[in-house]
Amino acid sequence: MPDQEHVYEGGCTCRTVRYRMISRPLFVHCCHCTWCQRETGASFALNAMIEADRVELLSGEPEVVLTPSNSGRGQKITRCPTCRIAVWSNYAGAGDKFRFVRVGTLDEPARLPPDVHIFTASKQPWVVIPEGAPAYEIFYKREELWPAEAIARRAAQIG
Repeated sequence: MPDQEHVYEGGCTCRTVRYRMISRPLFVHCCHCTWCQRETGASFALNAMIEADRVELLSGEPEVVLTPSNSGRGQKITRCPTCRIAVWSNYAGAGDKFRFVRVGTLDEPARLPPDVHIFTASKQPWVVIPEGAPAYEIFYKREELWPAEAIARRAAQIG
């Protein structure tokens, strides 16, 4: 049984799709790129990267929608078939072994603040990043920011 301190439940707006993350995510990205702005209809996307096998589907049958991405390799966005809310994504670079759970779909999103702000070169000028928060104009070096435990978990997934 997972440590309850690191169990996170969430789902879509209509509650058809419900899921549970059974551990702390590897890392939480606040992405300010223009693609994320367009896809979310907001000024950024807040995604918790976690191993796919640590996300349990509790109810519903979400559907996967293939969308274009800035990389040109596409993205799979998993949505509720009823209310159409995106609950997580799979990016081509990370493959199906990792999910990028939309933090806003968690029952308690405040439990997972961003670990890093990325693509700040294209952030909206009125978005203020907290002083001292790690922030990068484009991306960062994983080894410089991720905890050793998260790096080991990622390595275990990719072999």
